[in-house]
Amino acid sequence: MDRGSERDTAPGRGVGDTEAGRIPLAVIVVGRDGMVSHWSSGARRLFGVAREDAVGRPAGDLLPVSGALPDQLRGGPAPDAYAAYESYDGRPDGEAEYGGSPADDLGPDLEASLGGQTSFATAGRARLFTPRHRETDGEPHAADRAPDPDRERLDVLWWAYPLVGPGPARLLVLAADATRLREERGDDDETAERIAPGFARHTELPAFDELERRLPEILPSMGPGLSGRIVSQVLDLGYPVLEFSQFERVPVTPYWGVPRRPGRVPVEAVRVPRQRTPLGTGAPAGAEQDLEYAAVRERLEFLNEVSSRIGSSLDLGETIREVTSAAVPRFADFAGTHLRAAVLAGEGFPDGPPDASTVMFRVWVEHNDEPGRWDDTVPAGEAFAFPEHTPFYQCMVTGEPVLIPKVTEELSERISGEFEKRDLRPLIGGRSLLIVPLKARNVVLGFMVLMRRPDRPEFDDMDRTTGAELAARAGLVLDNARMYTYQENVADTLQDSMLPQVTPRMAGCDVATRYLPGTRLGRIGGDWFDTIKLPGSRTALVVGDVMGHGLNSAAMMGQLRTAVQTMAAMETPPVQLLRNLDDLARRLGDNYLATCLYAVYDPIRGEVTLANAGHIPPVVVRAEDGSSELLDLPTGAPIGVGGVPFEAARIRVAPGDRLVLCTDGLVEVRGSDIGEGLAALCESAAHPAASMDAACDTIIRALNTRGGRKDDVALLMARLNGIPAEHVAEWWLRNEPREVGRARRLVREQLLAWGLPQTVETAELLVSEVVSNAVQHAEGDRVGLRVVRTDALLFEVTDDEPALPAMIAAGPRDEYGRGLRVVSRLAREWGASATGHRKTVWFEQPVTGSR
Repeated sequence: MDRGSERDTAPGRGVGDTEAGRIPLAVIVVGRDGMVSHWSSGARRLFGVAREDAVGRPAGDLLPVSGALPDQLRGGPAPDAYAAYESYDGRPDGEAEYGGSPADDLGPDLEASLGGQTSFATAGRARLFTPRHRETDGEPHAADRAPDPDRERLDVLWWAYPLVGPGPARLLVLAADATRLREERGDDDETAERIAPGFARHTELPAFDELERRLPEILPSMGPGLSGRIVSQVLDLGYPVLEFSQFERVPVTPYWGVPRRPGRVPVEAVRVPRQRTPLGTGAPAGAEQDLEYAAVRERLEFLNEVSSRIGSSLDLGETIREVTSAAVPRFADFAGTHLRAAVLAGEGFPDGPPDASTVMFRVWVEHNDEPGRWDDTVPAGEAFAFPEHTPFYQCMVTGEPVLIPKVTEELSERISGEFEKRDLRPLIGGRSLLIVPLKARNVVLGFMVLMRRPDRPEFDDMDRTTGAELAARAGLVLDNARMYTYQENVADTLQDSMLPQVTPRMAGCDVATRYLPGTRLGRIGGDWFDTIKLPGSRTALVVGDVMGHGLNSAAMMGQLRTAVQTMAAMETPPVQLLRNLDDLARRLGDNYLATCLYAVYDPIRGEVTLANAGHIPPVVVRAEDGSSELLDLPTGAPIGVGGVPFEAARIRVAPGDRLVLCTDGLVEVRGSDIGEGLAALCESAAHPAASMDAACDTIIRALNTRGGRKDDVALLMARLNGIPAEHVAEWWLRNEPREVGRARRLVREQLLAWGLPQTVETAELLVSEVVSNAVQHAEGDRVGLRVVRTDALLFEVTDDEPALPAMIAAGPRDEYGRGLRVVSRLAREWGASATGHRKTVWFEQPVTGSR
């Protein structure tokens, strides 16, 4: 349940609170089936029905809807706590003050919303009779059901917001007691009749940012995703406002007071003022003998409220806002939180006590003065060191609260003089000042500045103790958030270091990737993807998922990824690579399990060879007609099971086809069939997009919005462009020394035919060196030479000698041993691989001829 609506029903408040729109609100959520799915304590107090009796019942039986309460309209028996319902119209001419429609339509508007018949927000006012004791949890007595004129008349203002989306919620209803509104404003009946609910666009309200920030606090605790979606819809449909007249529109915000809890002590034991007042506003006359006891209880309730309001999130920024806002307005009129830079950055625990050079950040400011008064002089986000001769510095270095009952003119001038280019005197002069340290484990993390206006009692020793306790609780919560932020930074750094920096353009294909960490605490996971450059202009595409989370899974992921890269560079066939990976996982330990999909794309042949070890199959999107299909591959067992054979599958692909590989975190959601996720993957992968990155984002948006995702997500998409036949040239050379000259001539002619004369000289030299080595050491009759033109020029020389070449140190008189050094010096990249009884030496050269 939202904190605001659970605590927004204090027995009494000042007139100013209501005028500012701070009123108790009942919050009701109605599901798609028309049943109440959420019923706040404010709704219980307003309508007299307990939560357990309301949830699961038809909303029309509980809310003031004319069509849903025919017996009431006829004067017959009414359900539950209701005794009668009236269409209400405060205007003598028979038209409602709100909406310009007849009063009789007010009930049906809400009824239409409950029935899902409208897509716009509605508001209205209804009057009904209820038993005098609406707080009872039991069934009302039969006598309470009759429409007795002596029964209590309830005047209800309501706002209804239709909700859209995949969730079960269909309607959000806010309701307020207009009778209480009239009593607390002191309005006469004629003026009160003109109070009406309405809506306002955010541009009509000067403080819409504040309302937007507070609005989620009156919504049910549905999780940030769903509550954020509801908030956005409410803001789109219009803010709830109270219309007191044609020109007076006040935003509706909930009252954050904590109700007194009668029954803790006998009423005879102490006379507590009936009307709760903020801390430091005094007490009514006649309660002096009980003032100390009432003050102590008030402070305990305040600290209890603070403890329940702060620490709801481990996000450091959100925690800072909660801590600062908790003090205003009940304890102070101004609160500013300052933290050390190391705390804000989540860099670990600060070392040593702060000093005059310690950089402090003013991270949040909360006040109830006129908007903008503090913004220019004490802006949030400012970083600076506090001067030594100030009470702020004193609090920071001693770790003790600093109390200044009243900031005199002399003191305000002295403090203001310590700060360059800012005049603090108008802000702090005449105010009561309390500075409390924010500490954790005896280390000062920062401090909070609290001030009261001159019209409130000054801070005293009891306030000093209360402020110190507030700071102690806030410091603990902030330190928890700081440690979590630090651990998140470590986890992100470790995760980022383990993920590859994928080259977006490979030979014959373009690649795009996405990685999303899981939502579980400690976001280190075992999902990974990789692209590996292979001889012959081929590319290996890899996606894997180590089962589990945390450092152990991440460490195993790093070992498996390194092993895959090593074996791929050695041209290990896909089936053999998975078998070797399985052996490695079993040697690492019995508890190591992982899934892996390994694919090799040959852009010259136009085919992909795949082997699967328990992983979800990939999706291929055909460029010809835009269709997508889930490839039917032999699944195989996960890596680490052992003793299970793996199989390879080969598929033909055309230029422009796309291959989509991902981990199960993208398609698998708890409580849903994985088949639904795979179908959604196929559908979203086929969606047209302007670029590869846009295509990846489309998939992520389509599948990541499905609720319940907690696992990591790795996504790899490759557009298989292929290499045209006219960009490939191949020859077979006889294993004779004179063929070296022929190789140079063939390469020169081909490069000139491609219009690349600037590359000829370097290419002839390097081809001559590599072919010479093959002719000298190969045992077969033939040597293969191939040149492939992509973004670069790829040269490959193949012979029947499986031993890989190695660079050796050549002396001044040595005739051999310099060929590979020349290749290493002049080529952009080079390498060698062996398959069976053959080896291939390759090198790349930029098409521009520059290094």
